Amino acid sequence: MNQPTGGHKQGFLSTNREDRWWIEPTLTGLGFIAFVVYTTWSMLQGEYYWWSAGQEGFGGYLSPFYSPLIFINPTVAGAAPAAHAWLGSFPGWWPSLIPMTPAILILAGPLSFRLTCYYYRKFYYRSFFLSPPGCAVGGVTQKNYSGETVLLVIQNIHRYTLYIAFGIIAVLSYDAVLSFFRDGKLGIGVGSIILLINPILLAGYTFGCHALRHLSGGRMDCFSCPNGKEKFKHKLWKGISSLNDRHMFWAWISMIWVAFADIYVRMVAMGNWTDFNTWSL
Repeated sequence: MNQPTGGHKQGFLSTNREDRWWIEPTLTGLGFIAFVVYTTWSMLQGEYYWWSAGQEGFGGYLSPFYSPLIFINPTVAGAAPAAHAWLGSFPGWWPSLIPMTPAILILAGPLSFRLTCYYYRKFYYRSFFLSPPGCAVGGVTQKNYSGETVLLVIQNIHRYTLYIAFGIIAVLSYDAVLSFFRDGKLGIGVGSIILLINPILLAGYTFGCHALRHLSGGRMDCFSCPNGKEKFKHKLWKGISSLNDRHMFWAWISMIWVAFADIYVRMVAMGNWTDFNTWSL
């Protein structure tokens, strides 16, 4: 009788493991679904994404889901002033079937980076595709499996969406700086701290990306060569690798925090939460 490679049991969900292997794929799957549902809901709302204590000038809190602001609808509650949008109000030719919400124009960028991320691929292949659901656990049988060369070839855009992620971090960092001002007056609030932490966590996730790790050192032929350029690239690769070691942590903490930042701005803009800050002293 032929023994399968590795001694694994054959068949869907068959395994010799005695631990609760199903907990991780279940929780991660539910957690990501919750994030997608909330993000979609927030995007379609198109309101209460801005707060500046009633001021129209320089500074304020902008939800990261709505940044950068391309167009805005100034008639809805909690909308940013028209002067803060790159192109002003939504144009008259905007299709009536598409919700007039600023977030619908920009969320595809950061989401495309996350959805094609190597860590996220691992967890949703396990949680949603059951391919396989865990190490040494039988998954859904796929005959003639072609990997990421046919249908899932779209995953390869990850190396390009990396540059979108860089741009998002730069924009959100600028928003964080603005959050420390009210009409040009420097101060600090709880929202300022939340919006400042947001791009820092996103940077920890992005700068530990597998694609950036390969870009910095994956094409090197010799790490120990005396060439100054090679040494610099090796040090850069090591720094990125140190973040990459905890890529899962950075992926989840940054995802949770960006949703929390949106919730915080929304709650303050609606008047449900009070933002404690130095401007009101």
